[in-house]
Amino acid sequence: MKRLWTPAWILRHVALVVLVTGFLALGWWQISRAASGNTLSWAYAVEWPIFAGFVVFVWWREVRHALRGTRAAPPPAAAPGGPAPAGTTVGPTTPAVRRPVRVARVPAAPVDGADDADLAAYNRYLTWLNANPGARPGDYPG
Repeated sequence: MKRLWTPAWILRHVALVVLVTGFLALGWWQISRAASGNTLSWAYAVEWPIFAGFVVFVWWREVRHALRGTRAAPPPAAAPGGPAPAGTTVGPTTPAVRRPVRVARVPAAPVDGADDADLAAYNRYLTWLNANPGARPGDYPG
């Protein structure tokens, strides 16, 4: 429960109170406008409480997610050099960060009659980008 009283969570709690109060106040304001003859305000009078309910829903889901994360107990550790206890998995329980697959690409054949200097420079730039898939355009040495 202490996890819900960090500065980030206190900010979320305050945002919940401010948003729900504001949305319900706007809904009440729309009801008063609708009662004085503005028929479009009836739709807005219904929408603002729905927005407040959505804020409460998202807040509640985040609270449950935060509390669920603290309840998970780590799996029992295996003895060094020995087998893992029965019913446990070996290795990390969270998926590892996967790097993109690099695919070998065949460079395109040069176009006949490409004697335009700008086109040749642009083609060299594209060839360099193709040869260095992780590089940013600003890394181009040319």
